[in-house]
Amino acid sequence: MSAKTDTEVIIGGKVFTLSGYESEEYLQKVASYINNKMSEYAKVESYKRQPLDMQNVLLQLNIADDYFKAKRQISLLEEEIQGKEKELYNLKHELIATQIKLENTEKNVKSLQGELNESAKKIIRLETELKN
Repeated sequence: MSAKTDTEVIIGGKVFTLSGYESEEYLQKVASYINNKMSEYAKVESYKRQPLDMQNVLLQLNIADDYFKAKRQISLLEEEIQGKEKELYNLKHELIATQIKLENTEKNVKSLQGELNESAKKIIRLETELKN
């Protein structure tokens, strides 16, 4: 397990010390995300007119919405990956079956070529006997 990291971040103009097992860069990235959301909403006039507790709830709802949308996107991508893995599995098995069929066909062609050669020799021998 990684060592616990303590790092100071600025969120909404205030300094906070975040602690966690993630890297300092990650913790800064989280703080930056929160700051970006806060500044995004600070530009909306109707948001600024709300009481501070309502602003906080709206911000939390927006972050939760982002989270659930990202989680849903991950779920869809995982389903797509599973579908692609199944398709790849089926294609590999189809390839193996086709390779086996090709090998059998090649053996059959060799066998028929051998029979053809034997028949050609037999024809030549019979023609020779006929001439004599």
